Amino acid sequence: MEGASSGSGDDGDHQRQVSDNETEIEEPEFDVRDISIHEAVLKDKVRNETYRAAILQHQDEYIKDKVVVDARCGTGIFSIFCAQAGARRVYAVEATEIAVQAEKVMEANNLSERVIVLHGCMEDVEINEKVDVIVSDWMDQLLIYDYENLLGSILTARDRLLKPGGLIIPSRATLYIAPVTLPDRYSEKIDFWRNVYGIDMSAMVPWAIQDAYEDPCVETIKSENLLALPQVVKHVDCYTIRIQELESFTSRFNFQSLTRATFHGFAFWFDVEFSGPVTSPADSNAPPSQSSSNHPTGSGQKRKRDDSSEAIVLSTAPDKPPTHWEQMLVYLYHPIDVEQGQQIEGSVTLTPNQEDGPNVHIRLVYKSGDRSFVREAVMR
Repeated sequence: MEGASSGSGDDGDHQRQVSDNETEIEEPEFDVRDISIHEAVLKDKVRNETYRAAILQHQDEYIKDKVVVDARCGTGIFSIFCAQAGARRVYAVEATEIAVQAEKVMEANNLSERVIVLHGCMEDVEINEKVDVIVSDWMDQLLIYDYENLLGSILTARDRLLKPGGLIIPSRATLYIAPVTLPDRYSEKIDFWRNVYGIDMSAMVPWAIQDAYEDPCVETIKSENLLALPQVVKHVDCYTIRIQELESFTSRFNFQSLTRATFHGFAFWFDVEFSGPVTSPADSNAPPSQSSSNHPTGSGQKRKRDDSSEAIVLSTAPDKPPTHWEQMLVYLYHPIDVEQGQQIEGSVTLTPNQEDGPNVHIRLVYKSGDRSFVREAVMR
């Protein structure tokens, strides 16, 4: 009967032959729901091709014959890219059960001797040597806050394992914010209730607003949805930032509307840059200073970042090719009509919260014209 054929092996098929009066119920080795996450990132050509281009860009100077850590390796694609670029050894670190499959991926591609899969958290795995490169996809829609606090893990690995002058991929990042107008989406979700087959169901609108927009939404928008030019919320330099700087921060903004339209909410997105480490005329092999980073920038010598003028950039901006990250939107409960040139000013505060499950509290304080508002949301 179907599903009762014999079979075993390392390809994930764990069926065994059963008799006609026996039914086999198989339990998966890991949470199969996770495969959709890995499928999404592996199908993201912008992400994967940008990472591969960055690895090849730094191949000769930083990766060939060197030691690499791939943090939160997933299925191990970046580990394989580094091995193909000539890395002597790659430690592929993964906390979830997908590490078992990553090890089988290495076996299938004859890389088991050079790519060592370590099942565990970055802070806990044992690596008994310094490394030349740390590569990772640590970004989330709000850039530095993902459910595993991976950037914090990367910084811990940097301080514990990375050689002075080592490479971090990606190296720098910027989170942006901009006001947006999305009349079609608002009409589809909210205005629909005002006339349902000629029946006034406006009483449902408050519920519809709360249901649709209480939490941030991950959606794809276009550049024409922007009401103003974006502004920076946060810069991150992976060579120098301290873990304490990830705790909570506030950034002010002052936008000027480019057109007359309805202001429906705020959009967030990010860029990451794949540039080399800070260099100086001093010996790059000098021991690190006793600070939170092995790569301080506060010395009196002139320092520069290698090949920064040629740095490869991965962007999730609305005017760039789409990625699986899309953009994050915080919709206003009550949209505001604005005129061309009208100011939208205020501040955004991002605060991670681990008490009620990993999430990020977003607080937007803003005013436009003579009206002031506070909008709070939680990214879960």
